[in-house]
Formats: sequence, structure tokens, C-alpha cells
Amino acid sequence: MLDNFNELLSKYAQLIIQKGVNVQAGDYVQISADLEQAPLTRLMTEAAYKAGAKQVVVFWNDDAITRTHYTYQDTETLVDIPQYKVDEAHDLLNKRAKRIALRSSNPNALNGIDPDKISAANLANAKAMQEIRLATQANQVSWLVVAGAGQAWAELVFPDLAPEAALDALWEHIFKACRVDQADPIQAWDEHEATLQAKADYLNKQQFAQLHYTAPGTDFTLGLPDNHVWESAGSVNQQGESFIANMPTEEVFTAPDFRQASGVVSSTKPLSYGGTVIDGMVFHFEDGQIVQASAKEGEETLHRLIENNKGAKALGEVALVPHASPISQSGIIFYNTLFDENASNHLAIGQAYATSVKGGTEMSQEELEAAGLNRSTVHVDFMIGSAEMDIDGITQDGQRIPIFRQGAWVI
Repeated sequence: MLDNFNELLSKYAQLIIQKGVNVQAGDYVQISADLEQAPLTRLMTEAAYKAGAKQVVVFWNDDAITRTHYTYQDTETLVDIPQYKVDEAHDLLNKRAKRIALRSSNPNALNGIDPDKISAANLANAKAMQEIRLATQANQVSWLVVAGAGQAWAELVFPDLAPEAALDALWEHIFKACRVDQADPIQAWDEHEATLQAKADYLNKQQFAQLHYTAPGTDFTLGLPDNHVWESAGSVNQQGESFIANMPTEEVFTAPDFRQASGVVSSTKPLSYGGTVIDGMVFHFEDGQIVQASAKEGEETLHRLIENNKGAKALGEVALVPHASPISQSGIIFYNTLFDENASNHLAIGQAYATSVKGGTEMSQEELEAAGLNRSTVHVDFMIGSAEMDIDGITQDGQRIPIFRQGAWVI
């Protein structure tokens, strides 16, 4: 174990509660965590109560049990989402519970399971929890996705290390990426927010009509909706309280116009989706839609994602991340989107965030779609950036302004 592990874990818990979801007196807090993360979850629970939380509700997950469910249950059972789970989710939403998703699952946890089963179960859950998902994506409540080091995940990331050393190495990289190793992590995050917000402010002022990407395997043009909003690390919920949606984060992001995408774009890092790793993806777009998709690994799962989910043939997010980001420079593939997306420019298949267009949180789903924001049952990021990627912003009158050159900001 790291010499100062307990100290760092405590600082991490405080950062998550104080800066991540910004717990205030009287708040309800919801934590979803893997069993391996019990020590961190206990620290977060106590920190939340000390910050004034009224109640902390914890939901536990376990990869082995999840896999057993998928192995022995038939599809009809897997897609039957109990009403009490839906009611509980709505109750917490009505209480404005601040949501923490603590991720540490094995990226290959469901490898070899029938992709049709996984796809059907994911779709059923997405439909059952649609109201919760839409409320979260519109920042009606504070929410945060963070990571804890899991043993199977650590051994996948560091296959050449002994199991104990791999776990230590993954924790060390999580602490560093989340700035927990710094003397004052909250101050470090305040400074990081300001740096990213300066990029978002520039892009919001420009209001580019399109972005054009070029890199090996990529020649891709993406339209942006009128009055789009670039966001960075910090967010604000419906009650006016600040929070951080992802730790770590190195991105500025907005929604594309889902009706305007053309060309070919290639992934540069693996994606873990539904317990399966997908790698070597290539997408061909015409008129905003994926017309052809392939992958060197996990292609069947990729096709299920695209074909079986509403809105999954179009895009819902475009995010800019320099190749020189700390996570990228580590040279590590984490097989976890929370980390890998912050090492690379990325796009997301599926749902757009309502906050990505001016006034979007007050719009109906039909109004958001009319504004160019994709409506979908999924939101799945995939990484496309590299040290060889150039991006131009194209103005309304056709002028090209460099944004990225060789993977680096030039604004």
C-alpha cells in the first residue's frame, strides 16, 4: 500500500464531497459504488454528514454478481425493471439528491456474455430511468462521476506489475489526475477550472458554424447549432449551486448539430462499453448519421449499441482536450472513459446535454431536437484525438480559424 494512502484517500473523499458535489446543509446524497470501494465510500458518507447532509443513500454494485445475473437470467427477466427501483429513483430526484457515481468496474466484466442480452438490459434500464437521466443531463441536480482503483481494472491497466503493485499504481494515478496529491486539492481545482473556462469563453464568443478535423484516418466535418454553449469543468445546478460533473476532467465541450456530420473519423483509444472493450473503431457519417461502423475488437457490441438504441446513429457531444493533458502524457490507456476521454479529443454517440444550447434547460425534448440537440437513450464517448490532429473552426462566412494544431490548443 502507498505510504500515505489513508491520508490521500481521506483527502479524496473530502474533495468529492466539498468540491465535487458541494454538499450543503439539508442535502440528500446518493452514492453508487462497487463493493471494493467500501473504504472510500465510508469516508465520503461521513464527510457528507459532517458537511450537513440530511441523508446519504448508498447503492452497491459487484462485477461478479452482475456477470452471474447475465449468465443465468433470461432476457425477459433482465429487461423487467422492478417498479420499486423506478419509484426509489424518482423519490431521490424529487429530494434533489446529489448523485455520486464511483466507478471501478473491470472493463471486461461481461466479456463473452451474449451481446443481445447486454444491449436489451441496457436499453430497458435507460427507458425506465429516462426521467432521471434527462434531469441529470439538464443539471437539475448536482452529479459527479469519479473513480476508485479496482483490482481487476488495475491488472488490465498494468499487466506487467504484480497484483498489489498494480492496484497501488492505479490509485497513484487516480490521485494525481484528480489533484489529490497537491497540498490544497480544492484550490488546485479552482485554478484548473479558470484555465479551462478561458478556452470555453473564447469558443462561445466565436460561435463557429462548423468544426473540421484532420488526422490519420480522420477527415471529418461537424456542424454546431445556433447559440451553442461551450462548457468546461464547472457546472451549476438548478438551485444555483456549483459542482464538478467529472473528476478528472481536462475538456471543454458542447453539443454538435446532430443533423450535420460528414466524413470519416477513427478512434485512437479503446472504449469499455457494457463490460466489453471495443477498439479500432472507424465511423463513416453522411447527413449527420452513422452509415458505416467497424471495429477491430468488440465490433458486434458496437453494432448493437448503434442499431438497438434510439438516436445512437448520431452524435450528442463534441469535446476538446489537448494531447498534452496530464492523463495523455502519462502514456497509460485506462480502459475507462472517465480517464481516456480526458487524454483525447472525443465525440459522444447519442444524447446531447440540454445545457449545451442557450436556454436549453427550459426547452421541451421536441424543442431541443428542433434546435439540433440529439435525443437518445444512450450517451457513449469515444476518443479520436492524437498528437497529429488538426482542428479548424469554420465561421458563418466560411473563414477558417485554427483551434488545434498537432494536438495542441492554438487559441
